[in-house]
Amino acid sequence: MNWCSSFYFGLIVAFVTLVVVQCTELTFELEDNARQCFYEDLKKDIKGTLEFQVISGGNYDVDVILYDESGKTLYTVQKKQYDSYSFTAQSEGVYKFCFSNEFSTFSHKVVYFDFQAGDETPLTKEMGAHHTALTQMETACVTIHEDLKIATDYQTHHRLRESQGRDMAEYLNERIQWWSIGEACLILSVGICQVVILRQFFAEKRSTI
Repeated sequence: MNWCSSFYFGLIVAFVTLVVVQCTELTFELEDNARQCFYEDLKKDIKGTLEFQVISGGNYDVDVILYDESGKTLYTVQKKQYDSYSFTAQSEGVYKFCFSNEFSTFSHKVVYFDFQAGDETPLTKEMGAHHTALTQMETACVTIHEDLKIATDYQTHHRLRESQGRDMAEYLNERIQWWSIGEACLILSVGICQVVILRQFFAEKRSTI
C-alpha cells in the first residue's frame, strides 16, 4: 500500500467516525416520590429511539412518559423495568421524556437511558459501482463500523446487567450479614440464660434456724 492509498484509507476511517446521529446516554439516581424530565430538540421527520432500564432500587420499576413538542403523550408505561420505543418526529420542536418514581415511598432508583435521534447518513455513495481497491477498503470500513456499533450495544447491555447483578448481590450479602449478627446475638442470649438457670439449680441454699 503506497502513501496515496494510506492517505485515502485514513480519510475513510475519519469519515466513518463522523456520524450524524445525536445520542444521549445517562445513568442517574431517581429519588423516592420524585419525577425527573429530560429534553431533546428534534427536527421534523427525524427518527428518535428511547431505551431505558432500571439498574437498582425497589422492585426495579419506573414510570416513563414521552411527550411531543405540543405536549401530547406519545408513549407511556407504568412500573416497567426496561423497554425501548421508537418514533418519528411529526414536527420540529422540543420533545420531553420523564421518569417518575412517585409511586414509591421509601426506595430510590438508579435508571439508565439512551436516547438516539437521527439516522446515519450513508458512509459512501454508489458503493460497488466500480470494483477498485479503494471501494473494497470503503466496504471494509463500513462493515467494521457496523460491527463496532453492535459490539458497543452489547457491551452497554452487559455492563448494565453486571451492575444490576452486583447491586442484588450486595443487597443479599447485607441481609445475610444482619441475619448472621441476629443469630449470633440470639445464641449468646440463650447461652447466658442457660448458664444462669443452671447456676440457680446447683446453688447452695443456706438453712435458717
